[in-house]
Amino acid sequence: MSENPNGGNLFGVSLSTILSIVAIVIVAFVLERVLTTYLSRIAKRTKLERNAANNLVLTFRIFIVIGTVLALSRIGGLQSEWILSISAIAGAALGFASQKTLGNSLAGLFLLAARPFRVGDYVRIGTIEGVVQEVTINYTKVLTIGNNTVSVSNLQILDREITNYRIEHERNLTFYCYTFEMGFDHSVPAEKIAVVFSEVFEQIRHLLPKKPFATFTRSDAFARVYTIYLYVEDPEDVFTLKPRISEEVFRRWDAERSAMKTS
Repeated sequence: MSENPNGGNLFGVSLSTILSIVAIVIVAFVLERVLTTYLSRIAKRTKLERNAANNLVLTFRIFIVIGTVLALSRIGGLQSEWILSISAIAGAALGFASQKTLGNSLAGLFLLAARPFRVGDYVRIGTIEGVVQEVTINYTKVLTIGNNTVSVSNLQILDREITNYRIEHERNLTFYCYTFEMGFDHSVPAEKIAVVFSEVFEQIRHLLPKKPFATFTRSDAFARVYTIYLYVEDPEDVFTLKPRISEEVFRRWDAERSAMKTS
């Protein structure tokens, strides 16, 4: 049986070096999980702003990545055969993934710098709408009205239209002005529809920082369309108030239409 000329080492790298690399990667992964969990708990306990908490976690993740790279770079003993073997495998993968990954990371840094939105904002990104839960280097997570968390790559975000519903009030108050449309046929007069809107908005006025209102947007041969302006302090209130308003308005509109048919 022939002996390994490198003393049984894989590609000239000692077993201790391999174990050290594996140990560093494992420690970095565990450290990232522990720190993320700990910082999230601290943020909730101290009632830290969600955007600040997200940036804090992201900063520590970057430090862990940098520390891991530095630790791995200090491990010596990598022979040319080992480097060539790694390069052959990694080169093929990087050929497919590096361009997208690098672009995604740069897009994430741009979003963090430009800040078109922050954690906790109610936004519409293309066709995706909801509350921003987390902004990372690679992805932005959005909680939708269906209680689903959608991860959108930061590179895609830069190519989409972004609508942020946050409003900075002159009294240093922050709330959100969410808009949506409702359409009605011409069977009920516009005056009746205005009364319906007023009555429904008055029912929920006490829940909001400002009373909602509706404006006439457009009309054609089939329908009249109104834009509803809904003001909320907690962006997740949109998830419950939008369907509540729609249901109550259409219920009253149906009642008005039925009354007109029987009169």
